[in-house]
Amino acid sequence: MIEAVLFDLDGTLIDTAPDMGGALNNLLVEENQAPIPMDIIRPLVSQGGLVLTQLGFSGKVAAQEIEPLRQRFLHHYRARVADESRLFDGYETILGELDRRAMPWGIVTNKPEWLTHPLLQQLGLAQRCGVVIGGDSLEQRKPHPLPLQVAAERLGVDCDKCVYVGDDERDIVAGKAANMKTLVAAYGYIEDADAIEGWHADGVIDRPEDLLQHWLMRQS
Repeated sequence: MIEAVLFDLDGTLIDTAPDMGGALNNLLVEENQAPIPMDIIRPLVSQGGLVLTQLGFSGKVAAQEIEPLRQRFLHHYRARVADESRLFDGYETILGELDRRAMPWGIVTNKPEWLTHPLLQQLGLAQRCGVVIGGDSLEQRKPHPLPLQVAAERLGVDCDKCVYVGDDERDIVAGKAANMKTLVAAYGYIEDADAIEGWHADGVIDRPEDLLQHWLMRQS
């Protein structure tokens, strides 16, 4: 019996690509570089600011300049953290159903807290979710299982009664190591869809609405 649902953030619960990509392109323009099309940026968004900065600047600047550029990218992103970001279609219904059934849910992300909390506040989610673990909340981050274990503990639910939904292999690695059921959000920011099978998750959801079917099935 599943008693709680935990979500990755970027590419799973919230479509943050427009603001992440916009921040990268703002920085590129600032540095007199050509913007990058969103269809190139989007599959890499879940991999974080370093990967996006490397996408924009590797081969164009010295290696030691990447970290200062990453910091500037993050501040560009903070300035527009929720301008265009939205729940993926279907999740308002899903979260409403979880709330109706008094099933706790939370977020475990590698996004740092100083970016996560403003995003959730502006989208009206901060007071609804039972726990938020950011990439800098603990001494470990995904793919280590500790963030998921702590999230389950704070919700008062055993790990083996939680399901974790994510769009990156490290999400599945962390979930399995935490002894949780795992679902791949195949609609998310996935660079190589053919690789999903090799992640050995407990299931794959092609659209957010499929989560209710998986969850309801596990209640029978």
